[in-house]
Amino acid sequence: MASKAKGNRETIILECTEAPGTSRYNTEKNKRKHTERLELMKYNPTLRKHTLHREKK
Repeated sequence: MASKAKGNRETIILECTEAPGTSRYNTEKNKRKHTERLELMKYNPTLRKHTLHREKK
């Protein structure tokens, strides 16, 4: 049986705004439902604190 297609979901990269290049996360989002850029508070192990991570283009 064939596997299901993922549909509208695309892989995105979240990058730290306080120290760019030190912390990146990979995740998925639905491009049709969420057209704006994603912003989440994630842990940065280099700075050892939670920082704002924005979707990288």
